[in-house]
Amino acid sequence: MQVQPAEPRREPIFNMPGIVTAAVVILVAIHALRAALLSAGADLELLLDFAVVPARWTAAFDPSRLEAILREAGAGFSPQEAGLREALARYVVGDGAKPWTALTYAVLHGSWAHVLLNAVWLAAFGTPVARRCGAWRFLLLGAACAVAGAAAHVVTDPLSVAPMVGASAAISGWMAAAARFVFAPASPGSRRVGEAHERPRQNIVELLRNRGAAVFLLVWFASNLLFGLAAAPLGITDASVAWEAHIGGFVVGLLLFPWLDRR
Repeated sequence: MQVQPAEPRREPIFNMPGIVTAAVVILVAIHALRAALLSAGADLELLLDFAVVPARWTAAFDPSRLEAILREAGAGFSPQEAGLREALARYVVGDGAKPWTALTYAVLHGSWAHVLLNAVWLAAFGTPVARRCGAWRFLLLGAACAVAGAAAHVVTDPLSVAPMVGASAAISGWMAAAARFVFAPASPGSRRVGEAHERPRQNIVELLRNRGAAVFLLVWFASNLLFGLAAAPLGITDASVAWEAHIGGFVVGLLLFPWLDRR
């Protein structure tokens, strides 16, 4: 009897958990639909309704700061442009806090470069976290980090009327969660030594003593501060980078992950 040779195993083109693939597709699809279907005015209205605007939150919780918000909106501009910006500020703060924006801003992006870069980071760091935690814990962690990023941005820039968008705070939280275990030595009982998501979780002290993890943390914080503070002045990007939101999401991801880790 002839034995037929076994067919070689077919590896998927995108070896990511379904929830990570779905998240990437949703982010890219939302940006594509905005670019294809919305006029500039309609897109601005969408941003004002679903992005984080710090001044809106500040005015909702402390109405006495309204005059400071209006002065900040027009500061440094010609009288005509200052008047337009103050009118926009009045319109924004008159809509109430819109608490849902603490989450919805994370699915909106400012450009194709922005959404594609976030998609790459999401695929790289979200994959091990989703494999380790499962879909629902993965989403819960991302949502908590997005809210933390929004809060950090509002606290550090409370008078701004510029909309903040992007999944970077949530992705920063998944990065922090992944750092808890991907740098750890493989567990002796692991079935596959090379699988990063099967490695033991490190506590903060172990993380700081781990040279690879410590270098990653140092480079991450330094690059976020440097890029956030110098990108716009150096002409790297036209928009300001909300580095404080990234750090807020990262810190919450680092601290919250052990409560959601199934291992």
